[in-house]
Amino acid sequence: MRPVRLVGLGVAAVSGGLGALFVGLVTGAVSVDLGVGRRTRPLGPLRVEVAAPRERVFAAAAAPYAERQTRAMRAKVQILERSGTTVLAAHRTPLGPLTAVTVESVVLDEPSAISFSLVRGPVPQVEETFTFTESEGVTTLAYDGVLGTDLWGLGQWWGDLVADTWEAAVLTSLDEIKAAAER
Repeated sequence: MRPVRLVGLGVAAVSGGLGALFVGLVTGAVSVDLGVGRRTRPLGPLRVEVAAPRERVFAAAAAPYAERQTRAMRAKVQILERSGTTVLAAHRTPLGPLTAVTVESVVLDEPSAISFSLVRGPVPQVEETFTFTESEGVTTLAYDGVLGTDLWGLGQWWGDLVADTWEAAVLTSLDEIKAAAER
């Protein structure tokens, strides 16, 4: 028996396990909520001015959660459950060769706000709100949120990585909402 080979196998197993954990965290397949060493950080604020009435901007933002979705929208957002103005939805976000899947509770408060609460994803806590305010035919679509992670500094590092990707996805959504509402 060669001890070096056993050590090599142990390192490979640990490396493989860490790799699988990383992929699981990134894609949302593994959700870790330990409640220990929780740190939060802001998401946003992000703002976009839309040359459209508030109701139209809200409708564009709420389109992914409509009773009837387009095929393209169903590929991005799957409605898991619906109850009144609350929707439980799985969101798919491409991340290079991987696809992140988050499950969020979405509350539609027409026409003033859409609130999101993370149920399952790469971090244990995300709370977000889109608000819609109109002045003289221009709607300000504002995004604010908070992201929470566990495990003190390690979690904070992970949260910063996740937040960068998360905010980039929100910026893309804001651009899409603006374009749809201004058509």
